[in-house]
Amino acid sequence: MFCPQCGQQQITASLRFCSRCGFPLEAVLQVLATGGLLPSYPGPISKEPSPKRKGVKQGALLLLLGIILVPLLGVLSSFNAGNLFDILTPMAAIFFFLGGLLRMLYAALFEEGAPRYRPMMPTYTPPVMPAQFQATPGAGALPPAAVPPPTWRTRPNTAEIFQPPSITENTTRLLDKDDPTKQ
Repeated sequence: MFCPQCGQQQITASLRFCSRCGFPLEAVLQVLATGGLLPSYPGPISKEPSPKRKGVKQGALLLLLGIILVPLLGVLSSFNAGNLFDILTPMAAIFFFLGGLLRMLYAALFEEGAPRYRPMMPTYTPPVMPAQFQATPGAGALPPAAVPPPTWRTRPNTAEIFQPPSITENTTRLLDKDDPTKQ
């Protein structure tokens, strides 16, 4: 496959971007796989909100209800000296505020969200070539493999090669000649 923007031939048909210019090739592959038709994406199956969204809404409703009811119960407990409102006010505060936060946390962490629809990536199959453009079955596109000539000699064993003396040996011999005490 070739990039439609720069003409670079791609190594495989599964690349998502052009290796030369970075052009996104995913849509090109979908168009080629569907025979030139633009791919259609399925819409949501149902209009009903996901369980995660429902849980977050329930938690927010509990919090808002707590913001309204707890102060109202506090005012009623100050006017009424009865024991019912003295116990009911802190219980309502705990239930609504802590319950609302825990419900939203549970929904956000453990319940399923809306399904994500990602179109299936079709694999590209090249079109069938007419017989007039196909190569003959006997002829290959490449020449036959090169065979080494029969007189090829084997590689020498480098362990048998004579090692030249090191540079320091030659320099040491020169220093020994110049030393007057040794003569």
